[in-house]
Amino acid sequence: MKKKVYMLTIGQSPRNDVAPIVEKILGSEFDLVQAGALDELTYKEVQEQLAPKDGVGNEYTLVSRMRDGRAVQMDRSKVEPLIQKKINEAENKGYSLIWLLCTGEFNNLKTANSVFLEPDKIIPQVVKLVIADKRLGVVVPLPEQIKEMDSKFHKAGLNPVYIDASPYTGTTEHFAAVGQALKSKVDYILMDCMGYNEKWQRIVAENSGKPTILSNALMAKVTSEFV
Repeated sequence: MKKKVYMLTIGQSPRNDVAPIVEKILGSEFDLVQAGALDELTYKEVQEQLAPKDGVGNEYTLVSRMRDGRAVQMDRSKVEPLIQKKINEAENKGYSLIWLLCTGEFNNLKTANSVFLEPDKIIPQVVKLVIADKRLGVVVPLPEQIKEMDSKFHKAGLNPVYIDASPYTGTTEHFAAVGQALKSKVDYILMDCMGYNEKWQRIVAENSGKPTILSNALMAKVTSEFV
């Protein structure tokens, strides 16, 4: 019997951009079950109900994608209840491990009995343990997210150099420029969004000459050990 991994995206499922990376790492003994916080919403409803409001100043912006590949931005406080609803549904269905497919910080999500893997609490700690005092570069999807990153990385004792490149709307040239920009500034690079793929990782690594960590691949390896 295959081991089940419940992968919950903050966007819409299935995540055909990420799933092949995860399935390759998990292997044939695992069954990847996908769900999304936005599965029951249309693109228009997401824009109207969940998008950050310009100028308010208190939003924590998250980015994900719809089933058709369109990128969406959301205010964390608005989408968090939808994520928790999916977590509750997963537990009611008997899933013993839930992996949140998002590297953003959340303070209120919880499970009753299931193991809950939150990348924001895992990835910075793992990276710090491995690279110690080496210099870290962090790639994030949006420039406005850079100011939100310090909290989770400082908790792990990291003080990264940040740069932005969207996994959903970025170009080969953009990611090549990211690699070039970080080349002389860092020793390691973390691509801090679950939407980054192996193509973007390869371009950044080739142009920087630095080991480049793909967040979804790292989490897939961690997840496989807890099922």
